[in-house]
Amino acid sequence: MSIRTNVLTRAWNEPRRLLAHPRVRLTGRVTAVIAIGLIGGWIGLLAGGHARTDVGPADVNFALRPSTSGGTVIDIPPLGTLRLDSHAGPVRIEAQVTRLRPDRARELIEDPSAFDRLSDTIGGDVRHAFIVMAVKAAAAALICAALAGFLIFRSWRRTVWTTVSALSGLLVVGLIGGLTFNPESIAEPRFTGILASAPQVVGDAKTIVSRIGAYREQLARLVGNLSRLYDVTSTLPTYEPDPTTIRVLHVSDIHLNPVAWNVIRQVVDQFHIQVIIDTGDLTDHGTKAEDKFANSIGKLKVPYVFIKGNHDSPENEKAVRRQKNAVVLDDRIADVGGLRIFGTPDPRFTPDKTTRDDDVNGPQMLAYGQTAVQKLRTLGQKPDIVLAHDPAEGAAFDGTAPLILSGHLHRRSTRLLPGGTRLFIQGSTGGAGMRGLEHEQPTPIEMSVLYFNQASHRLQGWDDIQLGGLGLTSAQIERTLEPKPDRPISPPPAQTPSGTPLTPSPSPSASRPSQASRPR
Repeated sequence: MSIRTNVLTRAWNEPRRLLAHPRVRLTGRVTAVIAIGLIGGWIGLLAGGHARTDVGPADVNFALRPSTSGGTVIDIPPLGTLRLDSHAGPVRIEAQVTRLRPDRARELIEDPSAFDRLSDTIGGDVRHAFIVMAVKAAAAALICAALAGFLIFRSWRRTVWTTVSALSGLLVVGLIGGLTFNPESIAEPRFTGILASAPQVVGDAKTIVSRIGAYREQLARLVGNLSRLYDVTSTLPTYEPDPTTIRVLHVSDIHLNPVAWNVIRQVVDQFHIQVIIDTGDLTDHGTKAEDKFANSIGKLKVPYVFIKGNHDSPENEKAVRRQKNAVVLDDRIADVGGLRIFGTPDPRFTPDKTTRDDDVNGPQMLAYGQTAVQKLRTLGQKPDIVLAHDPAEGAAFDGTAPLILSGHLHRRSTRLLPGGTRLFIQGSTGGAGMRGLEHEQPTPIEMSVLYFNQASHRLQGWDDIQLGGLGLTSAQIERTLEPKPDRPISPPPAQTPSGTPLTPSPSPSASRPSQASRPR
């Protein structure tokens, strides 16, 4: 029994002996001091990291919030939220318009010169708020770290070291934010809120990038017009169109949803659209009764370029041709709105089972596209845009034009093909019609505003618009800039049908998986 007792005693005392070793005790104390300093500093940073400032007629609250990805969030009730990928790190900057003062707002509305004075002061107001917030956050972090160190360790020496630990943490957070700061993030915002106000918040792609001074004035006007919205329930005025930008609205797969026309008309007005491009499936069953659905095209005030989709019958196509503003492309080129556009109709008609329905696979559609490429070459002209309803067919045009627009998949995505051509697949502007309700969540309504340079005819960027499907009211707009708009375009060495259909990767705004692996 004594031997066993001695063994147990040694086993019990050995860890205590190790913990009592000077080096182990020193390491434990240092770790504890650092941990308490960082925790106390983090609590103080979040507690003290806020400031309120007057920006024109508005009260704006700035605050620091914990985050895994950083960034900046601007909340403008009731319009919505603007998100910017301004920086990385464990802290997000939030700004919220909390109150508007009627007297100051009325002054801005009645006195146009007040906007000029506001544009001179708004930058200083925001800069002052950031400085105040940073100073308060740093001071609160150091005070909380020191207080935590003193309460836990009851030692002035360790209190100093917990404060130093918190200071080091602040420097690391600041260093990460500074190194990852992205001054161009304002050019690619993500807007969520009321659609009618989105263009005013997001602005013009080229203007924001190249005319920072003008954009600063527009921010001032935005603040003033926000007050007007609260005061007289009026809508914000739109930005002046950039004369060097051609604005195109890309829609697809409307599938007889009349709601699409209301949204299209609103986007045309708000974004100053010059051309609408529809990449097919305007109808659903291809019947004669559906011909009347095309009459809404004639009510739009801009040219409407159309190619037949696999759900559109030849009679439906003729109904579109009868609209005065319609341009139907059937393996031909047309100059519309300053752009040269080639379009090829989908060779299938899905409701007619004699056309093999959708049993035509990806390689076969690519072969159809290669035939259409030969027709394009006989025309002896190089288009700026190629339209093909099915992206598997559109891939055959790689290297023949800078941009291919498609639809069919009911999910928005985009990718660069080997020849330098961008393949842009639009989602369903009609929320895939009634079939959009066949799944747990309705198919979203999607469309995109494309911005082209007037001189080069190259795509400069685009705004992806997404609305909640049938029965939903959410709205989101996301800006993307073309990284190399003037990249060289040339046919790849060989284009042979592969064994699988083309499956482009989703764009950042594609929020969920495709509604069906093969749209009907």
